[in-house]
Amino acid sequence: MTQTAPIKVTLIAGGVGGAKMAEGLYQLENVELSIIGNIADDEAFHGLWVSPDIDTLTYTLADVIERQQGWGVKDESHRALETLSILGDDTWMSLGDRDFGLHIYRTHRRRKGHRPTHIAQDIAESFGLTCRIILPTDDVVQTRVKTDAGWLSFQQYFVRERCAPDVRELRYDRIEKAHATDEALSALSEADVIVMAPSNPLVSILPVLQIPGILEAIKASNAVKIGVSPIINGGVVKGPADRMLASLGHEATALGVAQMYAEFLDCFVIDHADEQHVSAINQLGMMSSMKAILMKSREDKVRLASEVLAVSGVMGSWVSPAQEPET
Repeated sequence: MTQTAPIKVTLIAGGVGGAKMAEGLYQLENVELSIIGNIADDEAFHGLWVSPDIDTLTYTLADVIERQQGWGVKDESHRALETLSILGDDTWMSLGDRDFGLHIYRTHRRRKGHRPTHIAQDIAESFGLTCRIILPTDDVVQTRVKTDAGWLSFQQYFVRERCAPDVRELRYDRIEKAHATDEALSALSEADVIVMAPSNPLVSILPVLQIPGILEAIKASNAVKIGVSPIINGGVVKGPADRMLASLGHEATALGVAQMYAEFLDCFVIDHADEQHVSAINQLGMMSSMKAILMKSREDKVRLASEVLAVSGVMGSWVSPAQEPET
């Protein structure tokens, strides 16, 4: 039997929703997966460089993630944080002891002048991953959130303030001077399918797309471009995306997200609960496809990933890999 060439899939992802989509794609046979992860949430804590979205992708695909909360490492302890608290350090950013080990390693390598892209790749390989986790830029880009109390870093807004303040404005510091990595541009150029994960479009996807060269590479790519809605029936599974969209003047619906991606997507996958938006999405110049997009289990993730690729028209007939229940 002739072995067909693997389908090259490039996923643009951030947050828990992005990690779920990544896990589904990673479980599929005959898929060569590259993931361009959001780095605009990165920040220094206790002298260490923390990259939350990249680490969540790594931990999820390595199956060491704390699944109940969707981030961090399972079976974690917090003794280092307890000591820092005793010493009077600000410990609102919850970092576990195993997690600290990764941040120490990353910071040590960065201080030696190693490329952040190479550091992320080496970490992924050390965790046994066979897909590529790619940084969109080696430069520092950071999301800032303006509230009534002033400007906050994204982690201050998301973790310390628990997403409570109304968001008045967003900006991505230093993004206009950032340079896209060759690895990210190649992954987009060579892809058969490019997927926008069901991540918060404002703080997980746009900070990637607005890095100079990234959106241009997506548009120039011959890949089929598909997005998956992070909004189901006007709400989100987790996170502040719906409230952020509304407060910044966007429609907090699947249609509102589709409008943000309309200039480059070929298809937008929405939930059956959002059938009322099909006609309006089609009028944006893209196809719409209705699926059950809520991902509660590994089986859900694999099913949705396979359906997304089937929609692209490049998957053809395929056999699902053995699926194990998520623990």
